[in-house]
Amino acid sequence: MERRSDSQPDWWLEATKSSSQGMGKINFILMKQLCQDGDGSSLLQFKQTFVFDTFSCDPSTDNYTKLSSWKVGDDCCSWDGVDCDVQTGHVIGLNLSSSCLYGSINSDSPVFRLVHLTSLNLSSNNFNLSRIPGGIRSLSKLKHLDLAFANFSGQIPSEILELFQLVSLSLWQNPFMLQKPSLKELVEALTNLTELKLSGVNISSHVPQSLSNLTSLTTLLLKDCSLHGEFPGAIFKLPNLCIVSLRNNPDLTGYLPEFSVASPLEKLALDGTNMSGQLPFSISNLRSLSYFSASGCSFGGLIPSSIGNLTKLDHLELSDNYFSGNIPSSLGNLLQLTYLALTSNNFSPGTLDWLGKLTNLQILDLRNTNSYGAIPSSFRNLTQLVELWLTSNQLTGQIPSWLGNSTHLTKLVLSDNELQGLVPDSIFRLPYIQVVDLYSNNLSGSMRYDSFLQSKYLSILQLSANHLSFVDNTYSNVTLPKFEILSLAGCQLGEFPAFLRGQDKLEVLVLNQNNIKGYVPNWIFTLERLSLLNLAHNFLIGFEHYPSVTLPSTHLTVLGLSNNKLEGPLPIPPASLAVYDVSQNKLSGDVSPLFCNLTSAFALDFSGNNLSGNLPPCLGNLGSSASVLKLTNNNLSGKIPDNYASGCALMMMDFSQNNFEGELPRSLANCSNLEILNLEDNQMTDVFPSWLGILPHLRILSLRSNKFHGAIGQPLSKLQFNRLQIIDLSNNNFTGKLPLEYFRNWVAMKVIVNNRLAYMEAITNFQSSGGFYNFLFPYFIRIVNKGTQRSYNQILEFFVVVDLSSNKFEGEIPESLGTLRALQSLNLSNNILTGHIPLSLGNLKDLEALDFSLNELSGDIPIQLSVLTFLSVFNVSYNKLTGPVPRGNQFGTFQNDSFFANPGLCGMPLSKMCGDTGTLSLPPPKDEDVESPLEFNWEIVLIGIGSGLVIGVAFGCAMDTRKYEWLIKKKFSRGRRSYKN
Repeated sequence: MERRSDSQPDWWLEATKSSSQGMGKINFILMKQLCQDGDGSSLLQFKQTFVFDTFSCDPSTDNYTKLSSWKVGDDCCSWDGVDCDVQTGHVIGLNLSSSCLYGSINSDSPVFRLVHLTSLNLSSNNFNLSRIPGGIRSLSKLKHLDLAFANFSGQIPSEILELFQLVSLSLWQNPFMLQKPSLKELVEALTNLTELKLSGVNISSHVPQSLSNLTSLTTLLLKDCSLHGEFPGAIFKLPNLCIVSLRNNPDLTGYLPEFSVASPLEKLALDGTNMSGQLPFSISNLRSLSYFSASGCSFGGLIPSSIGNLTKLDHLELSDNYFSGNIPSSLGNLLQLTYLALTSNNFSPGTLDWLGKLTNLQILDLRNTNSYGAIPSSFRNLTQLVELWLTSNQLTGQIPSWLGNSTHLTKLVLSDNELQGLVPDSIFRLPYIQVVDLYSNNLSGSMRYDSFLQSKYLSILQLSANHLSFVDNTYSNVTLPKFEILSLAGCQLGEFPAFLRGQDKLEVLVLNQNNIKGYVPNWIFTLERLSLLNLAHNFLIGFEHYPSVTLPSTHLTVLGLSNNKLEGPLPIPPASLAVYDVSQNKLSGDVSPLFCNLTSAFALDFSGNNLSGNLPPCLGNLGSSASVLKLTNNNLSGKIPDNYASGCALMMMDFSQNNFEGELPRSLANCSNLEILNLEDNQMTDVFPSWLGILPHLRILSLRSNKFHGAIGQPLSKLQFNRLQIIDLSNNNFTGKLPLEYFRNWVAMKVIVNNRLAYMEAITNFQSSGGFYNFLFPYFIRIVNKGTQRSYNQILEFFVVVDLSSNKFEGEIPESLGTLRALQSLNLSNNILTGHIPLSLGNLKDLEALDFSLNELSGDIPIQLSVLTFLSVFNVSYNKLTGPVPRGNQFGTFQNDSFFANPGLCGMPLSKMCGDTGTLSLPPPKDEDVESPLEFNWEIVLIGIGSGLVIGVAFGCAMDTRKYEWLIKKKFSRGRRSYKN
């Protein structure tokens, strides 16, 4: 049976039949059958059920004119998109892809009368979220069904399972569900499938083992399907399978099998799954493989050197895994590669010399690959490079000027390295350069604005965190590029560059640390697309032409003005703002109720100013969006607002060093994300807030130096405060016994986890056309000893502290304290504690500071404490201890003042030797010592022990009393950072 394709004209078919009975040659002229009347009528009716909407297709194609050829009276077999059986005239194929159809479809649709259809393609239209009608079962002869990108929705109907002859099923990129029926039922019903394209369909199930029975399958697309469980490895071994995409199913696990030389696999996309294990050495058997992407998975081990045998590979992406060892030099044999990405693994240090032969490379992404050394001269051979990404390595030497010969280069990203020397002008003369990111290197020297302002297409320029300077603020009369991101922090500008005026596409402007004086110019707020503005660490005193406190309405999302000299009232930002930092200025007055309009706020930092007065009650409403509220070190007073609603988003609440009074707001119990609550140095009057124990993420609680009082009592449940790592209740009026039952609840203090050199912080993301930015707000606490403040502006993840000093606790120290094995600092000084020092404290192997001074403890100092090899600060002065001071290890380093006013103690370092009947005469404590007799010195202490060294590691980050700096760090998304083209 013959069929007419859309590209063929009508023709006469001539058949010649020879007669063997003497009748000679007989010629038969067979005329092709015309379209059946019923089919033509159905097609015309189908056309009438839709409108034509160019927003529903791609009008750049000619397909949208298809239905204009459908006219009454014409042979429907001649219409565009219609295919007829040449013998019967029945319509057997309908291809209306990208025809700009808009409307709904139901079971009465005329299309379901075309019962001879074997192929139906309605892809790339807009069916207005209608469902696939059950009437599709009438098309029982269908072999090819394509409804991709057609804006259908709902559950895929079970009637699809009745189309037993289906060979190709394409339903991808619609908001479908495939659950009743399930994927398993579909696979077991349609056993003839060669193509199954379900990407974007919500399947939410395991991948059935029965899928490996589809031996004719050539294409399997299951991207973004919410698959979970283990993917059957046998599917990868199907004898005809060429294309597999399982992308973006993060709960899908599995392993790659051993591959045979007969495998026809050509394209394998696994990125965004949780596939793990090692890449098999037999991957080299995939001789037809041209595309392999497995970024963002959990693969590990070595990348097998055999991968260098995949000579047809032109796309290799293995970023964001756990690969280790060296990057195999055999990758240099993949001469067809145009795309190579190995970002963010655990590779051993290595150079980039192996890349020189890959002359077809267009995109090279080796961010965070532990690469070192100079940019190799062999990169001269990479003449086809369009994008070069070498961020976050240890590259040294100069940026070679010959990069200016890579005339196809559009993106040059070399940030976070150790490159030195000048920025070569040649890279700005590249004809198509769009992105130059040299952030955070050791580049130096002077530049002129002319050097980059002549780059016609330059839209992203990042030179911050180097040692560059600009010699002047002038530039030639050129057509300026339209910047989207401009980062010139620390470039000694001295003033706002004039070329910024009129940059109407600018979204991110970073000019901090530039010694800019005077006012923020008015024209900055006329840049309508500006979303992020960082002017921190300058000498700005106000805003030009804006004497009022309200900034002009803009699209600003992030505003950083910290560490300037701003005076006057607190500026009111536009309602669009999410991150607002005016810390460390000279602002005064109260906090306006207008701040309550910032309904999208993530972080507000007013700290380190001279603000006063009461907070507006409505400020608590910001808890629904804000994760960071930082008002520390002002003169604010009154009560803290008590209207934090259910769903409160707060992670960090720091109202310390003010004059707040009254009780803690009970509505804070709604802030289930809260990790740090810091109210130190206020006038709060309340009992211990046991109700805060229900907060599942609370890690830091500081109520130091307030008027809290009473006995702590019993926890409400065994689950209270189980993530608490730092608690400071010092300098209050708590009474009664130490909270034994709470010690048992502090589970996070019992597990030693000290292998993460990360900091506690609140993080938010900012997205611009150029990529993603992270805003880090480090958690902050202070520890006060002997009147000296120690500010911890960054707190290590494993920092564990208990400070209950300067209260009126009484009774014995419970043995259960010895179960808090992760403790690094324990301070119970200046209470009324009695009894012995518990022997169990010898279990606190990470303890660095122990202060029991100014109590009434008796008995010996347990010899078990001498095994605490990290103990660098120890004070038991002003007690009633007796017996010898333990010897050995750290105890050989403590001075007399650690043991003052314990007449019964003897032995080194005391002058009273054990067995001596004399007593040690010590002066009474000075008045200023009563609060706490010991000034902790959180510095690294090197103590000689025997033949080796014991290092008393300073916990946390001991800083001076300066506030933390507002930190902006760039973050690249998984895979390559998506700079806008």
